[in-house]
Amino acid sequence: MTQGSSPLASPQKLRNYPSYRGGEGMVAWAFHRISGIGVWAFIVLHVFDIWLIGANPALYDALGEFYSSAPGRVMETLLGAALFYHALNGMRIVVMDFWPALTIYHRGLWRAVWVTFFTFGLPGAYIILKPIWEMAA
Repeated sequence: MTQGSSPLASPQKLRNYPSYRGGEGMVAWAFHRISGIGVWAFIVLHVFDIWLIGANPALYDALGEFYSSAPGRVMETLLGAALFYHALNGMRIVVMDFWPALTIYHRGLWRAVWVTFFTFGLPGAYIILKPIWEMAA
């Protein structure tokens, strides 16, 4: 074999590849993408729901009953969490795009996203999930 054609890359070459370095930025990026998929799924489901009103009212009513069931309420809570996180993190990204000097505070801004998320999200989740506990009692 000629030099440089080894099937195994040398450690020096591996250092040139991007790697996971951890930290808040990478986690925020991953959560933003995951929550974006949740937002997309919501839009698809919402369009399907509206289509069902005219196409099959009985199936629409059955789907509404599922939404009011315990599994439906849990899914609604997760959807709300995805929408809320995606919106808050999107605002954080917009702030850093318009004021690049604030990128040095990205950790603090991301933590502020989580504080806001839990401060307003937990009471919202409680309101959505409350009927589950009332049904069980």
